[in-house]
Amino acid sequence: MFRSLSNRLALLTAACTLALTYTAASSADDMVSFATAGYASGLHSMKLMHKIDTDNDGTVSKAEWIAFHEKIFAMLDKDKSGNVDAKEFISPSGGDLSGFATGGFARGLRTKAMMHKIDTDGDGTVSHDEYIAYQTKVFDMMDTSHTGMLTKDQFATGGNSGH
Repeated sequence: MFRSLSNRLALLTAACTLALTYTAASSADDMVSFATAGYASGLHSMKLMHKIDTDNDGTVSKAEWIAFHEKIFAMLDKDKSGNVDAKEFISPSGGDLSGFATGGFARGLRTKAMMHKIDTDGDGTVSHDEYIAYQTKVFDMMDTSHTGMLTKDQFATGGNSGH
């Protein structure tokens, strides 16, 4: 079928290039399908990374990520019930969250589409456990090096830094 070694090598190179391109694209698609485009793009802000990086070491640890999201959930749960309904989750004003996070992240998070993605039991509310489990999955998707730390490159690309 293939007459020369050079033809086989060219075909193999093209197949490998296509496979690597597909893998990087599908990783980005996974994040967007798991989240929403607005939320995913809001995560890629260096301004947000600096807000989460409380020890200022230039990386975001899983503990810093979870602590940040614990504060976000507390701000969303205005009545302190442990569950956030649509009225609390999707607030046009943004409230305290806009000052604590960044505008792009807050807008991307506080949508009906994101609420439905986080509400895994489909009861119309987001519980504390659902919210933290979701955010833990986001961190794990971004942590492509599996170190428990997000570098600037991983944060900026949502984990798609060529690893």
